Amino acid sequence: MNAPAAALPPTPDWSNTALGDPASWPASLQLVIDILLNSPQAMLLTWGPQQIMVYNEAYAALAGLPSLRAPGGHVPTMQPPAWSWSGSALAPVREGRSLSYRGVKLPVWRDGSVEQQALDLYYTPLPGDNGVAGILCTLAVARPAARVDSDAPLRLLVVEDNADARYLVCETLRALGHEVESVASGEDALPQLAQQQFDVLFTDVSLPGMSGVDLARLARQQAPELALLFASGYGDELTRHLEFPAQSLQKPYDIEQLQSMLEQIAARLRAG
Repeated sequence: MNAPAAALPPTPDWSNTALGDPASWPASLQLVIDILLNSPQAMLLTWGPQQIMVYNEAYAALAGLPSLRAPGGHVPTMQPPAWSWSGSALAPVREGRSLSYRGVKLPVWRDGSVEQQALDLYYTPLPGDNGVAGILCTLAVARPAARVDSDAPLRLLVVEDNADARYLVCETLRALGHEVESVASGEDALPQLAQQQFDVLFTDVSLPGMSGVDLARLARQQAPELALLFASGYGDELTRHLEFPAQSLQKPYDIEQLQSMLEQIAARLRAG
């Protein structure tokens, strides 16, 4: 005997919302709302210059506010935390780039009071006639990061545009017992950081395109617990006054200096 098919959610009456008649919607909006309403994952959509908000039952349950009634479809009086937590976080998404941020602490409503919940946030730009017309945010409760024990290898992402130098540092790190991935640019590093969990971002300061400092700044937004290690031929001139914690090695450095720096980072990770 076949199992009964799961019941689909009822089709909302959009005529009383700011989105209006679905017959006038662009294809991208029709598709994303169909995905959003049928997904068990918490999803929140902002659409158009008015920033109309649409969300599913899973998002309403996650946010916990009694006043939230899916699917929304209205311009909010106040931006939800997934949009207001960082003024600069969504700037690359508005320019057409998908991004994710791990372990962002946002307020949620639980048992009559507000508490902070660590969430993973995944932002996807949605095309319109004149660029990005909307942004879909998928939310998931963040998994606690595994503690680093004294003998555990560090997971490093190495960013170095010189192929020979990249090969040498990666082989050195592997010889020291660590796990290593490598890319040649900051633009290539961001997807890697979004898709995998690393303990350390080890980046050259001077890179073609996005600099190592700008990469580190974006990486910290995605993963605030990520340790940052710079390699620079200019000493610490470019990294001395950063607004986030980081360490720097002067090129050329030797294996003992590199190993000492990684031991310090591992000790901090164990303590934190």
